[in-house]
Amino acid sequence: MPILDPVKKSIAQKARLHMKICRDCGVRNAATSTKCRKCHSKNLRWKKRELVK
Repeated sequence: MPILDPVKKSIAQKARLHMKICRDCGVRNAATSTKCRKCHSKNLRWKKRELVK
């Protein structure tokens, strides 16, 4: 069921897509994080995302 309200859609996209992934252990971290919450590595990447219209 698609979300039609643009405000709710932007909130959902931010929660699901804007996060960092640890390259060592693969855990999801907050977008503001500088090191992994699980293994404390600084080897983080942004989650790959492609917005669907």
